[in-house]
Amino acid sequence: MADPGKMEEGLARSKVAHDIENMGKKEDSLVEEEQQQLQLQEQQQQPLVKQKTKRVATLDAFRGLTIVLMILVDDAGGAYARIDHSPWNGCTLADFVMPFFLFIVGVAIALALKKIPRVKDAIRKICLRTLKLLFWGVLLQGGYSHAPNDLVYGVDMKKIRWCGILQRIALVYFIVALIETFTTKLRPTVLKPGYSSIFTAYRWQWLGGFAAFVIYMVTTYSLYVPDWSFVVKTDDETTRYTVKCGMRGHLGPACNAVGYVDREVWGINHLYRYPVWQRLKACTHSSPSAGPFREDAPSWCRAPFEPEGLLSSILAILSGTIGIHYGHVLIHFKGHSERLKQWVSMAAGLLIVAIILHFTDAIPINKQLYSFSYVCFTAGAAGIVFSAFYILIDVWGLRTPFLFLEWIGMNAMLIYVLGAQAILPAFVNGWYYESTNNTLVFWIQKHVFNNVWHSKRLGTLLYVIFAEIVFYGVLSGILHKLGIYWKL
Repeated sequence: MADPGKMEEGLARSKVAHDIENMGKKEDSLVEEEQQQLQLQEQQQQPLVKQKTKRVATLDAFRGLTIVLMILVDDAGGAYARIDHSPWNGCTLADFVMPFFLFIVGVAIALALKKIPRVKDAIRKICLRTLKLLFWGVLLQGGYSHAPNDLVYGVDMKKIRWCGILQRIALVYFIVALIETFTTKLRPTVLKPGYSSIFTAYRWQWLGGFAAFVIYMVTTYSLYVPDWSFVVKTDDETTRYTVKCGMRGHLGPACNAVGYVDREVWGINHLYRYPVWQRLKACTHSSPSAGPFREDAPSWCRAPFEPEGLLSSILAILSGTIGIHYGHVLIHFKGHSERLKQWVSMAAGLLIVAIILHFTDAIPINKQLYSFSYVCFTAGAAGIVFSAFYILIDVWGLRTPFLFLEWIGMNAMLIYVLGAQAILPAFVNGWYYESTNNTLVFWIQKHVFNNVWHSKRLGTLLYVIFAEIVFYGVLSGILHKLGIYWKL
């Protein structure tokens, strides 16, 4: 028979082992439960920054609208001066195009960079895209292309234009995107409650915009602008004109710091030779349309001026900063009402500031100088239009009426090159019959539109709408169906 003492000792050891095993299982269970809770918390927090969100159709529609506006004002602005750029102070339809571009670039930066986890990869992508924008900008607007009317190519390097639309976009994109990339680890993942929490979370972006504002304002109002001269060459003679300045803080065409900085940095021969101020009453009796110079026109009427110059492009960074704020709102706020509250309130505030500054003559709205009131007014308008598109397309689901804008927005760079820079019409004009004025483009414009409506003015507008905008909308739709996109 077994020893009863040993049996009791064995039972005791077995019980202790069983208790230890149960304790281990409980600890493992607690660890697994804690890990599950941590994973659940991460899943609740992470979507604010990392989760891939559903594509917002408003972005493409807004981008497409901007391209359409550019084609409209560029090609129909000569017939309807009221939609062309304002000769100086004020804001017309054409003056919304540039800031609308910068606004939507800012929105896109916020959404695109959150998908790139590594800082090195983001910086590489930013630098490469910036170089591409600069290359295409100089190629298309530097003077090499003479599309669509002149079938010649080439530019005198002594007169090449270094600045332009894509160059300004490149600068704004580069600065705003780098700030966004380098401050990724300096901002909280989850926003604190309160309306202003999103501003404090992204304070470095706003500090960058404020730095651009300070540089622009200090330079504009404190830089001394001396007298300057320029030369105008014609077939018959060469004439030198002198502009008398010797002042600071002037906001008129002749002696502003914006033009002075460009003349000193780029050289007067590298500036845009047909500034919109030539349509001012002081320059032509045909104002606000273009026309011959008045006999008593001031000398500066004939001078070059760069509308996308260096100093004005510095303040344009603020337009991109406001745009990226709208992108941040899109990321962090998931409810439609919360997003719209943030967007509309900011847009309304910007519009109020702009109207006060302009109508008190403190800082007039001026696209050529890219004044602070102009930034506020156009950014506020962009915010209102963006919010309206968001309600119609993404909230109410009315996508069908705006599909052609979405298609154009998805291929914005391609349509910009083909349409806004007239590369496609130039290609068609290259196939002429007997005379360079006898091409398919000119024939359609003359016989299908101008002669039918017995009005060159109305015919031009209808040609731009149907033969250009509608055509590029259809082309973009076909490319979308084929999955063909051109992105930098």
